[in-house]
Amino acid sequence: MNTINQYNFLDKRVLVRVDFNVPLDENLTITDDSRITAAIPTLNKILDDGGSIVLLSHLGRPKNGPNSKYSLKHIVAHISSLLKVKVKFADDCIGQEAFELSESLKSGEVLLLENLRFYKEEENGDLIFAETLSKLGDFYVNDAFGTAHRAHASTAIIARFFPNSKCFGYLMAKEINNAELVINNPKRPFTAIVGGAKISDKIVIIENLLNIADHIIIGGGMSYTFIKAMGGAVGNSLLEIDKLKLATEILDRATQKGVQIHLPMDSVIADEFSNNAKTINCLSNEIPDGWMGLDIGEQAIEAYKTVINTSSTVLWNGPMGVFEMEKFAGGTRAIAFALANATKNGSFTLIGGGDSAAAIHQFKLENEVSYVSTGGGALLEYFEGKILPGIKAIQS
Repeated sequence: MNTINQYNFLDKRVLVRVDFNVPLDENLTITDDSRITAAIPTLNKILDDGGSIVLLSHLGRPKNGPNSKYSLKHIVAHISSLLKVKVKFADDCIGQEAFELSESLKSGEVLLLENLRFYKEEENGDLIFAETLSKLGDFYVNDAFGTAHRAHASTAIIARFFPNSKCFGYLMAKEINNAELVINNPKRPFTAIVGGAKISDKIVIIENLLNIADHIIIGGGMSYTFIKAMGGAVGNSLLEIDKLKLATEILDRATQKGVQIHLPMDSVIADEFSNNAKTINCLSNEIPDGWMGLDIGEQAIEAYKTVINTSSTVLWNGPMGVFEMEKFAGGTRAIAFALANATKNGSFTLIGGGDSAAAIHQFKLENEVSYVSTGGGALLEYFEGKILPGIKAIQS
């Protein structure tokens, strides 16, 4: 793999695409800096070699050009404190100031450019925009796994302008290596935990996992479509009526391939979608009308923990319930702690970004599992067997 370790960056001005799309609260304070801290080793390597850095990133989903709420200026001080370098900031990613500041960078200096998504050309993969960005540095490093599945100007197109001066950063290499380990060479038994609201969001990954997993544990709203397909009563639980046939086909295919699919025996059900709802525990296939399943129940937790504790490799992608509400966080919390316990006992545990990563951080278990991915959508597509544009751009 073409990584940052193979280069010396002395006197080089290095364009680094990072994923600093971090959550900010109403006071524009960072609430989870894991995506920034994950990129620090790459940046330190360049600075230690005697290079300078121009940072490219997006933040949020600005709709109509510049918007102060999505400005990267809010995170400059935090990056400076982590790097122990006063980071400069250009209030436009391709404006005159950006070029003047980048051209004047000295060895050991860092410049952060304004949000790339203030230009629609970024998400459109515009060639001219990518070429303009490329002129801000003389070497390109992609360390943004979180956007590797997007064919954006700064991730997939810009690499064309650095045919012999491009590589992966440490984070990107680590993400690829950990994903490959699970996809191609998992120690068995291999268990995949798939949660979330809808089968339609996870259908491709489930179909791909049927070829590599020994066990698939299912939680979250999608489990009720499977339970309904098996003839169960699911009350007012989330249900994709148009996916009942598909759910049956997945269950049949799993049986043919010898893959065990585990559905929640019981659920925490509520009379409304609210943290103040009345709740009871109930068998998942006997949910009364007017009630909805919002978390896995105690029997499901114990059954799932048994499978996890006897697995050598575990992939987790998606919560077990509406874990944002404390009343329905129990299942997701129990799975997170079960994974920490399995890791302690020698299992390899990969947490698949997105809500799963958020849960691991919420329960402060990020150092108790093998690896927490920084890219939810990217990792999902990697496990779906897709070639990610941001990866292909460096490899080609």
